[in-house]
Amino acid sequence: MYYAYNYRLKPSDAHREVLDRHRDICRQLYNHALYRFDQIPEDAGTLNQRVRSIRDEIPDLKDWWDDLSDVYSTVLQTAVMRIEQNVKGLSKLKENGYDVGQLKWEPPREFRSFTYSQSGFKLDKKGGQTVMSLSKLADIPIRLHRAIPDVHKSDSSCAAHQKSPISEDDAKLKQVTVKKESTGEWFATFGVEMDREPPEPPENPEKCVGIDVGILKYAHDTDGTAVGSLDLSDERERLEREQRKLSRKQHGSNNYEKQRRRVARCHADLRRKRRDFLHKLSNYYATEYDLVAVEDLNVKGIMESPSNSRNTASAAWRTFLSLLEYKCEREGTHFVAVNPRGTTKECASCGVSTEKPLWVREHSCPACGFEADRDANAAWNILSRGLEDVGVGYSESTPVETALPVDTSVSAKRVVETGSPTLKERTASAVSE
Repeated sequence: MYYAYNYRLKPSDAHREVLDRHRDICRQLYNHALYRFDQIPEDAGTLNQRVRSIRDEIPDLKDWWDDLSDVYSTVLQTAVMRIEQNVKGLSKLKENGYDVGQLKWEPPREFRSFTYSQSGFKLDKKGGQTVMSLSKLADIPIRLHRAIPDVHKSDSSCAAHQKSPISEDDAKLKQVTVKKESTGEWFATFGVEMDREPPEPPENPEKCVGIDVGILKYAHDTDGTAVGSLDLSDERERLEREQRKLSRKQHGSNNYEKQRRRVARCHADLRRKRRDFLHKLSNYYATEYDLVAVEDLNVKGIMESPSNSRNTASAAWRTFLSLLEYKCEREGTHFVAVNPRGTTKECASCGVSTEKPLWVREHSCPACGFEADRDANAAWNILSRGLEDVGVGYSESTPVETALPVDTSVSAKRVVETGSPTLKERTASAVSE
């Protein structure tokens, strides 16, 4: 499996100038390679062969392009090989029905990163702080806020002694990508490849959960936990204020650029808080359960509806499901995405469908008399469909027999602060009993 570890860099003003220069050289080389790529006919070879032929021209380019000698060789090679990745990305979009054109030259603001592949980078301790040494560039301080697997390689060994949850023999540090965000901040993303395969999901899962996502309550599961949605109203108000200020600045001026960065920081705060919440919530479900059943939502279709599209976009359901899926695979947990049609209307006890408008938040079955929260009833239906898709039984009793215990309300703030919405709460209740 392949993992990405992202860390914040702390470059000085001198470091920023060097980083920007390397980034711009890579951008110019990419544009030159794209120009050469457009001149090569498609019948001259496969996509990989055509791009590699351009990459092999780099040594000759150094004879008259002096700036290329100031950049590490693998960085130049990966800049050229981006063309292959981008062409494949466009082809995939075209297969999915999107109207795409051709690759265009990258302007300075759009080309934000460069990559060291296999060699040319290492982590070290210098001056009492951890630095990332980049060949032909600089030693840049880095904030290692979490452990990174140590790797036994002469040019990419980690000298920052930290306890890693992953065995050193299983990890291989493949590359590091240095990127400048629109806010002006620099980050380093380490690509780590694991030799071991993820654990197999259990044949007979014992702890199973169904999750119904929404807007009023972000997640409602079959264990009676209702996780509130993340409140980002203050961040949105700040963003709107800064955007109004930006609209009054003269485009291209220094004041415009300063204000543009403030707007970019507002967007970054929104994005980071939302992803932090989603990461912690998805990690909880992936690690605490043997099987997780969710709805296979068509978020794109929901977004096209005329109402409530802003709240739907802010909920980021597709991001949550994607994070949950790969974390379940990593932890050896069954991840089942079921058909969402009718999960709210059907009774979890008898299966009779009942029409309910959106403002009705309680489920009351006219056939069997089963009553429950609307989202809790949907969660039970999702779990039932998930167990049916996997082909396993469920040892626990039906929702009618358990009478669906009173839901535990958990705020999104608690998820962000503790990383686990119910673990501490359930432990405390068990001790009190």
